[in-house]
Amino acid sequence: MQATPHPAIRGLVATLATLALLLAMDTLRLFGNQQWLQSLIGIETQYFYALTALLAPWAFLTFPSRPWIDWPLIAISIGILFGFFLTAEQALDEAWEFAAPELAVYGAMALWLIILEALRRAAGWPLCIIAGAFSILPVITEYLPGPLNGLPSSWAETASYHFLSIESVFGLPFRAFAELVIGFVVFGVVLQHSGGGQFFLNLAFALLGRQRGGPAKVAIVSSGLMGSMSGSVVTNVLTTGQLTIPAMRKSGMAPHIAGGVEACASTGGVLLPPIMGSTAFVMATLLDIAYIDVATAAALPAILYFASLYLQIDAFAGRENVTGLAAEDTPKLRKTLAEGWFYLGAFALLIFLLIFLQRESIAPYYATAALLVLNQFSRTHRLDLSAAVDLMYAVGKLLIELVVVLAGVGLIVGSLSLTGLSGTLVNDLLSLAGDDIGLLLFMGAATSFVLGIGMTVTAAYIFLAVVLAPALVSQNLDPLSVHLFILYWAMLSYITPPVALGAYAAASIAESNPLKTGFAAMRMGSVIYIIPFIFVLDAAFILQGPWYVSLQAFTEALLGAWLICAGLQGYLAGLGSLNLLWTRWFFALGGLAIALPELNWVLDNPPSNVTSMAIGTILVGLALLGHRLSATTNTPNP
Repeated sequence: MQATPHPAIRGLVATLATLALLLAMDTLRLFGNQQWLQSLIGIETQYFYALTALLAPWAFLTFPSRPWIDWPLIAISIGILFGFFLTAEQALDEAWEFAAPELAVYGAMALWLIILEALRRAAGWPLCIIAGAFSILPVITEYLPGPLNGLPSSWAETASYHFLSIESVFGLPFRAFAELVIGFVVFGVVLQHSGGGQFFLNLAFALLGRQRGGPAKVAIVSSGLMGSMSGSVVTNVLTTGQLTIPAMRKSGMAPHIAGGVEACASTGGVLLPPIMGSTAFVMATLLDIAYIDVATAAALPAILYFASLYLQIDAFAGRENVTGLAAEDTPKLRKTLAEGWFYLGAFALLIFLLIFLQRESIAPYYATAALLVLNQFSRTHRLDLSAAVDLMYAVGKLLIELVVVLAGVGLIVGSLSLTGLSGTLVNDLLSLAGDDIGLLLFMGAATSFVLGIGMTVTAAYIFLAVVLAPALVSQNLDPLSVHLFILYWAMLSYITPPVALGAYAAASIAESNPLKTGFAAMRMGSVIYIIPFIFVLDAAFILQGPWYVSLQAFTEALLGAWLICAGLQGYLAGLGSLNLLWTRWFFALGGLAIALPELNWVLDNPPSNVTSMAIGTILVGLALLGHRLSATTNTPNP
């Protein structure tokens, strides 16, 4: 467990975070037309170098090793970035990314190694190894077979391209971070430190706590919402799970089930608009579309996932007679709203600025300012000077981690760009799949899942968006649905054994077997494995088309999800427990057939949507008949 940092270090990181925040705000002209800090910056890359110098080197303080190692690495990296800052305009004029002076090459090589070490400390060995291996690809590509054989480059050319171009470390993902993501990171941290997390948890308990399986339903709302803010599955599990998991256990849920529910809810937060853990803004930048288009498209899939999770829990609670909390154990709704109304006000302002005014770049700053002002009306969560330092330290640590991870992912993207392998890998995937869109989708899902194991959700998404997305888009699939598809599959490793990091984190709180908790999470969140195929095969599900077509697609998917949940849990509202195993299978398979929009790549018998609906209806009809017969003959439970 990492030791608490010295107060001086906390103060230093808080100061650096404040400077980085002021620089980002000044770039957006939030202080008026006079840009105080930007007057020192001539071109965009200088802003990137300045922002990186304020954040990345300090990973060696927030994730320390030994002072005699850490401080020299900090000093060297700041010196190199300062040199790049001073020579940025000359580098642009003379195209240093392809022919840099010898001193700049040495600086880039040193920074290359330092960034990889910072990545190892901030994100662990898996992402460090992946980024390191891909970063040297241009140097060794001529010696590699088939798909990995690309355009070769020297060490000097590769290092220069990584740090002196805007296609590698400082490519589109970093640009999205510098221009959009910083504000949302700050808003999420401020919401947590000002008591917002506790408020939304209390609100969920007040609304849902007394229902059957109430604490588990509370976890869906509170963990989903806070997961959308934080963007970190494991962090969210370890914060909201401290309250939701004990409450679930108290209501009668087995420890591994309680942990599985929390893992599913926290994982789903990454998919939930309006923030989606900041990944939505990276996606909008890569697709060159407005953020509101991404948030709108992601809405129905996210609603379907959380609705299916709610239905799973309700069916489980009905079968196992899991009760809700007693009235005295749940907060009063009126009191909760009276104590935390301003959190809803700040959140409403954020949504208004994002959706109605479409000012995504400035929205989080105004919402954060409103939250800080209104927070002073709170007696219990009012920020003082010490709390403000803690707040800015938390902001700084998260920004440092993000900028280091994005730099590591940038090394991967830059290498693929320099070698030309991004297009080659796409062609190889297409040749393997042939004309079979179903096979290509399954290959894409498997690839996304495997890469999601070793990376954070955002890092895995960026890599897949470069390597995999073009292959799927070339098969006449909607680009936005393809990017959402790979995002969904990149984060599924958090609830899927053998890795299931989200479930394992929840198991540590629930005091349950980690593997058993992982399988419980996989079962509870089972519909999420189907949802990406629904919207990638039917763009109407992401609101690409007439509203009534989208409504029909969502209604069918929700009905199908309800039947799948009933089959998996052995309980259907209105019918009660489903005692025959084969009827449960028929309900689940019938729901799957109803939910999937088209099966022409399986059945090759158009019109596919009518065929799948007919098959689903027949299966559900047989299941209902079987259940009725078992009820009249009192067939024992197998």
